[in-house]
Amino acid sequence: MSKSRNNILDASHSISRNIAEGYCRRNLKEYLNFLNIALGSSGELFSGMISLKEIEIINEEKFEQFDEIHYKFENELIGLIKSLQKKQNEGNWEDTFAS
Repeated sequence: MSKSRNNILDASHSISRNIAEGYCRRNLKEYLNFLNIALGSSGELFSGMISLKEIEIINEEKFEQFDEIHYKFENELIGLIKSLQKKQNEGNWEDTFAS
């Protein structure tokens, strides 16, 4: 597997891992930090996919399919971040894990 493909795979794994780790920290400030790291990884993934399209490893149709899914995911992640920031500002955050 090429270095570019490995970087893209690492970026995609980083997204879910950062979301999970941030949530499991049970601290809103840390959760938001990890969500923003995941958002950065999402941008890294998108950039990598553009590179694959430019060197014709993936075709335009496959890229457009990826782009549509990526756009929806990224907007959902941004919405989650905004929602949690609002809860943080209002002081409405409650941990849902059993103590």
